[in-house]
Amino acid sequence: MIMGRLLILLLLVTSLIEAGTIRLYMKDGAYHTVSEYKVLNDRVRYFSTERGDWEEIPLEMVDLKKTEKEQKEMQEATKAEALAEREETTAELEFRKEIASIPAAAGVYLIQGSQMKPLKLAEQKIVQNKRRQVWKYLSPLPLVAGKATDELDGDRSEFIVNEERPEFYFRLAKEERLAIFKLKPGKGGTRIVENIAIMPVTNEVIEEPVEIETFRRQVGELLFRIWPTKPLEPGEYAVVEYSPALDQGSLTLQVYDFSVRSKSK
Repeated sequence: MIMGRLLILLLLVTSLIEAGTIRLYMKDGAYHTVSEYKVLNDRVRYFSTERGDWEEIPLEMVDLKKTEKEQKEMQEATKAEALAEREETTAELEFRKEIASIPAAAGVYLIQGSQMKPLKLAEQKIVQNKRRQVWKYLSPLPLVAGKATDELDGDRSEFIVNEERPEFYFRLAKEERLAIFKLKPGKGGTRIVENIAIMPVTNEVIEEPVEIETFRRQVGELLFRIWPTKPLEPGEYAVVEYSPALDQGSLTLQVYDFSVRSKSK
């Protein structure tokens, strides 16, 4: 209710300014709508916008303090609105320039300062029944019944991010889901992307990732902006493109890993 009244007041003030009008207040609470006025000794001379002519009124009848106060408020409101419009326009132009700088190739990109940095597509490895099988950028990944883990070699990513809420651009090759996963430490200096269970007989694939809550915004054709809703703690993460495991015995997952570290490290 209060915000609605403030908006109405702002629109009224703006319309008065745009029309070049001033409210010349009387001490009895009434007012004249004028385009200009001047104080002449014991009287006030003004141009009435209602009657289109110059008129005069005794100074003692005019509430100059209230009139000048409203004029000042209107001028300040006009300046604030103009500043907000300039800032919004500048921000929009900068955002469009940033969008135009995203490469056309499918992938994940992070803007750090004035640099555009692509994240590397990680080489995944399926660990199952104590045997390690490696697929290099193969999708979907073939699976057999049982429990498995999708892992990356190395306990840390080579791509370092010093921001707590990094914003990534993700250009997809086709319509798929995207997310940010929290990676868990695995055995022998590896990182676990997610746990996987493949049901016998049906070959139903059940994925168990640790998904981070994110904001997503589409900013172009197959181009999305994704960022965490809350600051990320130091650790290992990945921006992931995936399809739900609907195909029996297969897994579609593209992983772009990164490491969040404190600025002091």
